[in-house]
Amino acid sequence: MNVDTKGLIIQVATDLFRKKSYLGVGISEILTACNLSKGAFYHHFPKGKEELLITCLYTMNETITNDMKAIFSRHETTVEAIESMLIEVINQYERDEMIIGYTFSSIVSEMGSLSEAVREVCENSYANIEGIYIAKLQADGFSKQMAKELALMINATIEGGIMLCLTTKTSKPLKTVSKLLPNLIKVVE
Repeated sequence: MNVDTKGLIIQVATDLFRKKSYLGVGISEILTACNLSKGAFYHHFPKGKEELLITCLYTMNETITNDMKAIFSRHETTVEAIESMLIEVINQYERDEMIIGYTFSSIVSEMGSLSEAVREVCENSYANIEGIYIAKLQADGFSKQMAKELALMINATIEGGIMLCLTTKTSKPLKTVSKLLPNLIKVVE
């Protein structure tokens, strides 16, 4: 079935892009991993690899925002939700030595200047994540403006922590973020 084949391509490509980077993965590697012909690939993604990346980013965005919404709905305050989310990310890193599903930073840094379409998808994804933070912060009593500013700071801090974990091959940066970020939010209250 077409839906199953397309879903398989998206799943395999997303995994390969996360592990090896967009530029580090060729279409032939995706085809081999999916046991597909070029014709089958281009049937689903006629514009090629960049179209596939954009589709993968939309899928990642949906997964990330759904996971975050679930975490945030289980906690009364932003601080509690962020602490819980960071524990999950740290545990994932310590278990798998990689962080899957919580960041677009590597793709933005690799492709953002090369493709306006990819940059726009990533920008939208970050806006969705910040929207989750903003809604929870406003529910905590922060003004709309302060919630927007705090959401940006939270997003940047967590993204930076994730990139440092991947770069230094240790969970220490996210553990530090997990320890200090809630205190920073409390200070602003």
